[in-house]
Amino acid sequence: MSITIYGIKTCDTMKKARAWLADHGVAHDFHDYKAAGIDRDQLGRWCAEAGWQTVLNRAGTTFRKLPDSEKQDLDQDKAIALMLAQPSMIKRPVLEADGRLLIGFKPELYDRCFAC
Repeated sequence: MSITIYGIKTCDTMKKARAWLADHGVAHDFHDYKAAGIDRDQLGRWCAEAGWQTVLNRAGTTFRKLPDSEKQDLDQDKAIALMLAQPSMIKRPVLEADGRLLIGFKPELYDRCFAC
């Protein structure tokens, strides 16, 4: 199984998700999209599958600090542009596992995804 978890190294939620994977013996690759960036096509695929409203982290300080003019009239194209410009606005973690996509971390979802 090919598993990649995307996020930011210093994020507390990322630390919990990565610890869960390690504790359950789930081998994975880690992609820090703040350090390494993120591909527009990949971000577009995530938005198409999960919805840009799910992928965009509106609860984070990066989004909240935006001027109101940048938060108005959001659509997928505008959301993707914001996330590409500031990857901190991508909800964390994003986990891809053999065609499955999980956004955010909830232990019970990971339990179901990786059940034997």
